[in-house]
Amino acid sequence: MKTTPALLREWGKALALALALLLVLHLFVVRWVTVANTSMYSTLLPGDMLLVERWAVYTGFDRGDIVVLRDPVQDDRAMFNRRLLVKRIVGLPGDEVELRKGELYVNGMPVPQSPGGTRSWSIRLRPGHNADTLVERLGLPTGYSLPGNDLIDLPLNVELATKVKKMPMVAALAPRAHALGSPDHIFPFSPDRPWNNDDYGPLRVPAAGDTVNLTPFNLPMYDRIVSRYESNTVEVVDRKLLVNGDDCGKYRVRADYYFVLGDARDASSDSRYWGFVPADHLVGRAAIILFNAHVGHDILPGSRTLRSLAN
Repeated sequence: MKTTPALLREWGKALALALALLLVLHLFVVRWVTVANTSMYSTLLPGDMLLVERWAVYTGFDRGDIVVLRDPVQDDRAMFNRRLLVKRIVGLPGDEVELRKGELYVNGMPVPQSPGGTRSWSIRLRPGHNADTLVERLGLPTGYSLPGNDLIDLPLNVELATKVKKMPMVAALAPRAHALGSPDHIFPFSPDRPWNNDDYGPLRVPAAGDTVNLTPFNLPMYDRIVSRYESNTVEVVDRKLLVNGDDCGKYRVRADYYFVLGDARDASSDSRYWGFVPADHLVGRAAIILFNAHVGHDILPGSRTLRSLAN
């Protein structure tokens, strides 16, 4: 019979092996992520538990993949400690991306919005009705309207809008007009590119090996790549751009980058607001909705248990 110390050593080895196996699975095979917001509505809902394929980091991503990524603008945090975001890849390295009146074009060709994709709709409720009831039935978090306000903006598509319109509490609804103007919080934050979230680009997504001209005009487009993601110093001296002290005028991109959008185009912070995503910020590809612990959202079609997210 084995002594207690011998048994403890065996159990310790078994536990260490199990933990090592879990770590390998977590780093290289799969992990689990819970959706925290509505930027991918209605493809994904808050509370959806996702199975994420880690091996896609090594085998590559496709246009249209739903991906989990580290927040590219949380510069004050170590990479492992950054917030996880869930978005859809619309631009691969080397692609040209453009939005025209809200419609996506990649390499000059129109790309239909995903079936679960949504835009903002304005809804007027009948007197005496609570907006939170509608919000809950749509699987959205509360807080979309002020108490006593009969107007509410929600992310919908035509299918959802048709269902919402038939509800007794709804007096009227209409899609939001396309954005106008050129707000200063749109990437690349330059008055020379008067873009907004509906009319954006065209711009080329940088790929490893690209050579870009660095000028005062296009520095806002590439500054973050050169200085932050690829760890160079950028200075302007006597109206000249210096990279690591050299006046080269050109820069060779070392890494691949991606352009991502949320399926809820009017309710998503994405590449339109913070630019390109470096390849090393991608955690994996969302493959399956395992389940959603929240209840309600009876208006949405289909089950949210073991639901494939494959293109």
